[in-house]
Amino acid sequence: MTTTIGFIYPDHAAEDDYPYAAGLLGVHLAVTHIYGTDLHAVPELLDLGSPQRLTAGAHQLAAEHPQAVVWACTSGSFVYRPDGAAHQVRQLAEAAGVPASSTSFAFTHACRALDVRKVAVAASYPDDVASLFVDFLASAGVEVVSTSSAGIDTAAEVGRLSGEQVLTLAEANDHPDAEALLIPDTAMHTLREMPMLEERLGKPVLTANQVTVWEGLRLVGLRAQHPALGVLFGGDRAA
Repeated sequence: MTTTIGFIYPDHAAEDDYPYAAGLLGVHLAVTHIYGTDLHAVPELLDLGSPQRLTAGAHQLAAEHPQAVVWACTSGSFVYRPDGAAHQVRQLAEAAGVPASSTSFAFTHACRALDVRKVAVAASYPDDVASLFVDFLASAGVEVVSTSSAGIDTAAEVGRLSGEQVLTLAEANDHPDAEALLIPDTAMHTLREMPMLEERLGKPVLTANQVTVWEGLRLVGLRAQHPALGVLFGGDRAA
């Protein structure tokens, strides 16, 4: 029986990363969409990750019979801060009737799995939103030694970044003391760039859609691997 993981994805931007990963891993990654204001601003993000919207997403996924569900939005989870994000996940699990998580927790769990304690963050968000992600990581014992904010206001703009622009963003915002670089926006296309990202930086790179897929598989106890998805998925450890 094929493993099926459900993902609730906000609006449209880089959701084609999921069928790409599914093809590599041999699993079914079912994506449904919820809609809100496409803006990286705290009030709009709180609305986007509201219980009503996520419950609707869980109900939309029911026909796929997922074994786990993940809220595939970093900012729409960490903006609730750690306790609120944990409550958000509990409510989602109740609505879906299966284990649930979110991209923010996926990042902290992935750091723990790779024994990464110091990271650099290359964020697409404005400064005030990026700072909340730094706080979220700190609450899980992950130290951010460097953070950058590209100041991009909408997810749609992030989704239009080219592969080379993503590589440039990563290279420009790494830090020599960081054990890994984190790129926290699910609106950004990153999965096809994973081999080049880690080759250029010489260290693990964790991106939002990558860790979200990994988290869904982790919830059902599946350790699917493919070197094209980076160190997190069993790729060669960067020097």
